[in-house]
Amino acid sequence: MGELIRVAGTAEIAAGSGIGVEVKGQAIAVFNVTGAFHAIDNTCVHRGGPLGEGELEGNVVTCPWHSWQYDVTTGMCKNSPAAKVKSYPVQVQGTDILVEF
Repeated sequence: MGELIRVAGTAEIAAGSGIGVEVKGQAIAVFNVTGAFHAIDNTCVHRGGPLGEGELEGNVVTCPWHSWQYDVTTGMCKNSPAAKVKSYPVQVQGTDILVEF
């Protein structure tokens, strides 16, 4: 098991939205899918867009730059099945969102 690092408070990410954060030099995006929190790399594999700034519908985020889509629960790309961003395990302890690195 890796190190658990606090990335945000549960009140900081409204349901149906996400944020970008930097942890240990790594840009990650954290999303709230109806109360369940998920974390993936914040960088779109297409052209490097910030996924944490994308629009979230259900469990799919759309990159704000060129509309590539990713499942935030797995990191799988909807546009190219061979493409994927890394996903990170998430735990919620009290009001803290912790990501495992």
